[in-house]
Amino acid sequence: MFDKNNRQHNTDNWWVEGLKTIVISLLLAFGIRTFVAEARYIPSGSMEPTLQINDRLIIDKISYDFENPHIGDIVVFNPTTTLRNEGFHDAFIKRIIGLPGDTVEVKGGQVYVDGCPLKEPYIAAKPDYRFGPVTVPPDSYLVLGDNRNNSYDSHYWGFVPRHDIIGRAIIRFWPLNRVGELNRHPVFMCSHPPKQ
Repeated sequence: MFDKNNRQHNTDNWWVEGLKTIVISLLLAFGIRTFVAEARYIPSGSMEPTLQINDRLIIDKISYDFENPHIGDIVVFNPTTTLRNEGFHDAFIKRIIGLPGDTVEVKGGQVYVDGCPLKEPYIAAKPDYRFGPVTVPPDSYLVLGDNRNNSYDSHYWGFVPRHDIIGRAIIRFWPLNRVGELNRHPVFMCSHPPKQ
């Protein structure tokens, strides 16, 4: 015998279960994006040739809760106070070149960290400017774009406080012909490289 009440009960359960699934999925997606990882795209050429305009990346937002950033990490960060005062609101992406306490200098087309030159196969061209020497303050980082001569970075506006760093770019997932992990560390060209 057909039971109208049972059919109505099954229909109600389907809606309730569907709603629960949607709510849980949204909460998980929000939690993962907020605390673990998120996708970002590249809006400018400041990190060329490493990152091209419209590349899509996965940003690791959790590893810096357990370890400090390293020289060579490509990081996404919120605009610093100086940048916000200049009207910037969107996140930036650059490569960490100086850690807290490091002395960084750019001269003769070469970047030096604590007097040690960096070998940087990832840059577009040697920097054609002179900068520093400057010492990176505590809890801050010096960042430069890989497109050194066409990047609005630390050599213009200063240091990135640790609390402004959103996370580290770890994987390019688009375009498909360039999918892969991102180069993390430069090579030091001296027998006693700076601390890492």
